[in-house]
Amino acid sequence: MALRFRRRRDDPYWDSFINTPPADPANSLVNLLRNAPEGNVFPTKADLHTPDVTANHVKDMARYLGADLVGITTLDDDDAGHPFAVVCVVRADHDPREARGIGGQVPMQNGLFVTFVLGAWIRELGFRATVTPTLDAPRVAAAAKLGTLDAAGKLVTAEYGGRVHVADVIRTDLPLTAA
Repeated sequence: MALRFRRRRDDPYWDSFINTPPADPANSLVNLLRNAPEGNVFPTKADLHTPDVTANHVKDMARYLGADLVGITTLDDDDAGHPFAVVCVVRADHDPREARGIGGQVPMQNGLFVTFVLGAWIRELGFRATVTPTLDAPRVAAAAKLGTLDAAGKLVTAEYGGRVHVADVIRTDLPLTAA
């Protein structure tokens, strides 16, 4: 096992895969998902269970899509009238802010996939869901009790420590409970 990790550390291709950004940003899945249109809200709202049960369904769906941790919190100052925020966290072996290569961006890609599909699912239920990269996602994740913030403002969880990536926040009017 130790030999495998020593080879990765000495492998120039592995280093390039983790740290070298693609020459053409159009080849990045991150740009593709961030620029994809959201889609329409289904005109008829689905019959839902209680907000507690619906919150559990949202968390289960996010975990099914690949999120490692999922939290829901209330939004007090949302100008568009979204009362809730859904925040997803994925485990990250490499911090996407530092590892700019395709391999280093995998946690960001996974997080974007989860939020893109989860937002589409909420809109199919007949409720608004907007993926928002401008919110301070680590702060929202801490408010959702997924972990605490360290001195640098990075989320630290009990399960994974600081080896996590917080995906873009989904703002929604789906009736949920903060949990």
